[in-house]
Amino acid sequence: MTKVPSGWRRFLIFLPLLCFLPYFFSVRELHQSKTFQDLPTKKGKKFDHLVLGPAAGEGLPNRLQCQGTKALNKTHFSTSSHASTFGNNIAFVTVFTIYNSSLGVRADERASNLVVVGNASYSTEERSMAILHTFVNFIQVTMPKTNIFILTDPASDLSISRNGVTVYPIQGEYSRDKLMLQRIRSYIAFLEARLWELSQKPEHISHYIFTDSDIAVVDDLGHIFHDFPNFHLAFTFRNNKAQPLNSGFIAVRGTADGILRAKKFLQEVLEIYKSKYMNASRMLGDQLALAWVVKSHPSFDASRFSKPRVFLEDVGGASVLFLPCATYNWTPPEGAGQFHGMPLDVKVVHFKGSRKRLMLESWNFFNSYSDISDMLCLVLKSGRTKYDF
Repeated sequence: MTKVPSGWRRFLIFLPLLCFLPYFFSVRELHQSKTFQDLPTKKGKKFDHLVLGPAAGEGLPNRLQCQGTKALNKTHFSTSSHASTFGNNIAFVTVFTIYNSSLGVRADERASNLVVVGNASYSTEERSMAILHTFVNFIQVTMPKTNIFILTDPASDLSISRNGVTVYPIQGEYSRDKLMLQRIRSYIAFLEARLWELSQKPEHISHYIFTDSDIAVVDDLGHIFHDFPNFHLAFTFRNNKAQPLNSGFIAVRGTADGILRAKKFLQEVLEIYKSKYMNASRMLGDQLALAWVVKSHPSFDASRFSKPRVFLEDVGGASVLFLPCATYNWTPPEGAGQFHGMPLDVKVVHFKGSRKRLMLESWNFFNSYSDISDMLCLVLKSGRTKYDF
């Protein structure tokens, strides 16, 4: 038997690891690296790891500038105290339910569908719960005094034991095809309950921010209610002719008048949804209905959506505040859009669609380094990539 030199033995032992090295980048390695090269990509392919490229917005004023995952300038949150200034008497509200798709699935099939992020592996249900916990984590870092309500199907086996978090069952139809429709109904039911509670204890005023559960709050949002004292409800907008309004962020002033007008407004959106957009009930129907209600008012000037500036407008008797998505609902690019980078005053990052891995990776990164601006560089440089879920 031929004796293999010890140096070659060590090389052969580690050769399989070298073949798979690109798949094991940790957030620490990403943070410490100074330069990045794009990994090979295929059109339409989803990756099971982050692919970092150039940061959009290089050289543009008031945009985050990055060198690797090190921020060369700082976002507003990074230069202020981590304690919320205006976060008293504010609650976040989201709709979330569990679909137990693992019933009847063989163990080997379930294992093949596991997704690994960092040191954890997730089934479909587990990664949904991981996203929900990450949603809570970001809020509790940036606005630690706020409460969080999770509206859910009473039949859903949802259990989450976190300080400041309340699971709030509301009867309804939570199937995947009707979830967006049910979300509006759940919001209305929640506002009705809050209106009744306020009638019993008028001094207990709390403002509400309704959001999707796949967002990261990266700055204090309480200033909205302080700086703009005359609105009843608020939406985020973008320069998109067909879908200028995103329903993933709705703020409601917690006065009796604010709650009542917001409830009536959402009831009108619900009726338009059911009468005009049921063919888009699984996705987008709520946003199309919302845009129809706003743009149908004769005095409304839709051209104001073309510029990312806050504005206030009376819509059907409600004072509506319109907030630019670029600041209050910024979405990492995925093949298109947001080529002008990330504004330094960004307050909400929305990990839509298959960007969920990026949301988990971002929290892991922040958990390691506690720097919002550096974490946002990771998000910005991970754009234009399709991830695995």
